[in-house]
Amino acid sequence: MTQTQSSETSRSPEFRLVQVALGGLRQELFHDAFAYRPLPRMDVDSGPTRFLPARIRVYAGLLPHAVVAFMAMIVFFIGMERYHGAIGPIGLVASLVPAATVLLTLVRPVLAFWASLGAAPFVGVIAGFVTGWPWSADSFAAHLVVLVVVAARTRPRTAVWMWIGTAGYALFAEVFLRVGGGTDAVPMLFVAALALLTVTVFQVRRQATREVTAQQTVTARERSKRTVLEERTTIARELHDVVAHHMSVVAIQAEAAPYRVENPPPELEQAFLTIRENAVAALTELRRILGVVRAEDYEAPDAPQPTLGDLDALVDNVREAGLDVEKTVTGAVRELPQGVELSAYRIVQEALSNVLRHAPGAAAKVEVSYVLGGLGLRIANGPARGLVKPARHPATTPDGGLRPPPSMGAGHGITGMRERVTMLGGEMTAEATDDGGYEVTAFVPVGRESLSREETAQ
Repeated sequence: MTQTQSSETSRSPEFRLVQVALGGLRQELFHDAFAYRPLPRMDVDSGPTRFLPARIRVYAGLLPHAVVAFMAMIVFFIGMERYHGAIGPIGLVASLVPAATVLLTLVRPVLAFWASLGAAPFVGVIAGFVTGWPWSADSFAAHLVVLVVVAARTRPRTAVWMWIGTAGYALFAEVFLRVGGGTDAVPMLFVAALALLTVTVFQVRRQATREVTAQQTVTARERSKRTVLEERTTIARELHDVVAHHMSVVAIQAEAAPYRVENPPPELEQAFLTIRENAVAALTELRRILGVVRAEDYEAPDAPQPTLGDLDALVDNVREAGLDVEKTVTGAVRELPQGVELSAYRIVQEALSNVLRHAPGAAAKVEVSYVLGGLGLRIANGPARGLVKPARHPATTPDGGLRPPPSMGAGHGITGMRERVTMLGGEMTAEATDDGGYEVTAFVPVGRESLSREETAQ
């Protein structure tokens, strides 16, 4: 074991470079050289073919196969031309073999390369061709087509090895198998180098485009997941403050309740004591678990969380930012659970922020509907009309946050609104309108049990 390791480390860098190069040659041109690799159909869902009718698009996927078959037919006619119509069995075979090597690239591309090299001198000898050795005219064209097709179907490194193999074969045929007085080695290597370089450039560019597209897809997916997590974290922070407030109220009321009754029975005192202990324990557990969603620099707001009663102040601030907003309230206004009012306020706030960002100069309408089964919201805006008039001062929200300026946002507002509505068991739609504007509608169910619990807590 030690001797093997020492011999490997004692080898020169040049030897290791040659070893790696020969290993690459073996991997590209010898490993699975007879493997069956049929040419796949072309993707017709992208590029110009996606505009074709459905019936034609089905057959458009066979376009690469048709091109290869067409080139094989051209190679066959090139071989037939030298006989001027007087062709016999030998001439027919000599014309068919180069065309067959082109067709072989459809199923066994690496084998087609070796077959094209091996068949070239035999075709020249059988046809009695003694000039331009070792390639006759049809073999010359067939080998170029084979190089291009195989390079397009394999990796760029294979193109390099095929050119080197062709150069070595040309040198061997020129030195050891020389027939006649001329050679086509230099023209073959020059034209093959240009063709393989062109194919390699397109192949590398196509591979880079695929990798960039895949990376963009992964990035967009990760960005969407991160956005959802951020929105859920924000919602959890806000609901943590709401629930903590109510649990604190329950604990204080349970502690003060026995003092409001003269000579309360011991059972009542014990019941209130149990309620208080459970409320304090639940509050402690809530702060311990939900506290992990707070950022390190997060500070709980000093002011209470906003409700639907603060919508007038929100609308006034948005108007100061240059947005024409009309607010309408329908139904019997009543106090809803604080979580519902907070989420409804945030939905209206985010929707108006999106109007400022994406539709400058548009008029907006905010409709709040108090219905028997819950709360309905509708925020709609018309098409953008250009730049908004500058605000006299930076607009702020009722909870102290700065209103974002009219600019293109990241497009995550809809995600946050949808998360809030889903959390409350409601439904939401967000879609463009026929006049070029945008409309957000949401319905949050509020049952009688929720209202009674809210009133009891207060």
